[in-house]
Amino acid sequence: MRNLAIGDVHGCLTALETVLTIVQPHKDDRLFFLGDYVDRGPDSRGVIDRILQLREQHEVTCLIGNHEIMMLTAREDQGMYLSWLGYGGEETLASYVEDDAADGSLDLVPERHWQFLKSICQPYFETDDTIFVHANVLPEVPLDRQDETTLFWNRFTNRGPHRSGKKVICGHTSQKSGLPLDVGHSIVIDTWVYGDGWLTCLDVDSGHFCQGNQEGKHRLGVLA
Repeated sequence: MRNLAIGDVHGCLTALETVLTIVQPHKDDRLFFLGDYVDRGPDSRGVIDRILQLREQHEVTCLIGNHEIMMLTAREDQGMYLSWLGYGGEETLASYVEDDAADGSLDLVPERHWQFLKSICQPYFETDDTIFVHANVLPEVPLDRQDETTLFWNRFTNRGPHRSGKKVICGHTSQKSGLPLDVGHSIVIDTWVYGDGWLTCLDVDSGHFCQGNQEGKHRLGVLA
């Protein structure tokens, strides 16, 4: 059994498919998606559909990221809607348009996708030895008392290990190098797939990782 953590996909379905083709998840593997499925890339709709499909075949844990929070809030708040458009919302809306003559609208998002965002995605997840979170954790604060700003919005800074002693796997803070950031107690695996980087899938236990990009290329590596 492998514990496979996948970083911020950001609508980059080709990169996700590339990684899945190389990794070939087994039936007993566990997949952990760290959030930010939508925005910036060209196919947010396809990414969510693919993850829902994976959930039918594998044990999949999905976290919520700040971009999902923006999308959910945009449904109810016009001010956030206008702001969200500038952070990748336009690309997300475009992915739901099937008629070239139609304009993008949140009304085109199917209910199963709203349910995914509202009910399936979790704020964090922990195992016996690992914490999975979208953005960050405060090292001195128990996981169930972390504030939303830290969990979803704050960029990663090395403040030391979490009080639980568990390793933290997170995304959110894009690594423009295209490589995961490993500081020992925490590993950041947002590797800027929507820019010129890669989507990272990390085998949490072995430290080996697979990366794919929007050109369909892949590469393998191991944490130093």
